[in-house]
Amino acid sequence: MYPEIMVIPMREELTRAGISEARTAAEVDTAISQPGTTMVVVNSICGCAAGKMRPGVRLALQHATKPDHSVTVFAGQDRDATERARSYFGGHPPTSPAIAILRDGQLVYLMQRSAIETSTAPAIAQELSRAFDTYCAKTSA
Repeated sequence: MYPEIMVIPMREELTRAGISEARTAAEVDTAISQPGTTMVVVNSICGCAAGKMRPGVRLALQHATKPDHSVTVFAGQDRDATERARSYFGGHPPTSPAIAILRDGQLVYLMQRSAIETSTAPAIAQELSRAFDTYCAKTSA
């Protein structure tokens, strides 16, 4: 684990964008149990999180369609919360960073480190915006 003082700015980059933070397994369960769509961001101290994932997520949140809820966990810092979040990812191998969208607690979309580290922040934002349109758009009755 890194000293907390080092990761505060990395946490705040997402919380300032309106993403709630889960630091315990119970907080993850509470966040994911909310009805509708929930984006789960597995934050990390790595360079691809800093230069690509976090800026890409912030850009995507400017899109007209967004998940109903957003929560972040910090890999390597809040281990129980991160493990619980990953338990919802349907058997996919754990990666940091990662971005998932769940609908009513079920995984419908997952962007893992391999896609993040080979993209740019604007490309991540574009892909997330596409995923928001696909999985988070409200249907008219």
